[in-house]
Amino acid sequence: MYQNYYYGNPYGQYQANSYGQYSYYDYRYHWFMMRQQPVRGQASWTDGGNVTKCGIPWSDNKYMTVAVSQNSPYQCGESLKVRNLSTPGGREVIVTVVDQVAGYPANKINLHRKAFETLGASTNQGVINVEIIPSPELEQEKWGKYLLELTQTAYPGYQVKDYKTIGKTEVSAEQTREVYEFNLQSPQESIKVRGTVLYNPKTDRVISFDLKEV
Repeated sequence: MYQNYYYGNPYGQYQANSYGQYSYYDYRYHWFMMRQQPVRGQASWTDGGNVTKCGIPWSDNKYMTVAVSQNSPYQCGESLKVRNLSTPGGREVIVTVVDQVAGYPANKINLHRKAFETLGASTNQGVINVEIIPSPELEQEKWGKYLLELTQTAYPGYQVKDYKTIGKTEVSAEQTREVYEFNLQSPQESIKVRGTVLYNPKTDRVISFDLKEV
């Protein structure tokens, strides 16, 4: 016997699907695909608060933070790239998930006011159309996220718009080097910063790190 269930696709529309004995796997596959693909939805803003469901303060990542739906595939501490679809050029910002909201659609997020304004939006708008892009490479490479946070701190007034992995080199049995490149944007200019970290893979201790404009 077949049953019906409803799910949200990456563009916020809903449709019914009939399934039988493979329903669980179909659902899991859809959930995986939604997590990997860009999702179009809406973003509102907040000034945050002292307590979050994730136990991560809104001030983390220089207030480039966001709350997501409890029904979304995004996890606490995950990095998301958010693109503003409401303005020409589609300004972007990388934010950290710090809170979860019950009752939100899976494609709605609540950005900290500073992240909302970084997207070129006015708080008077209240809600803007956005594209939410998971950042799997950064999540898989914890040192990339480490360098991202250092870059945000080292370049006040700039926000990370994009990034890419340059390479990973095994220098010796006790030394591994990873290199990342970050595109930063301020109201006046765009710059590119290369971050390098040398660490001991056996202990996960940092030996040295370096940030420089390229």
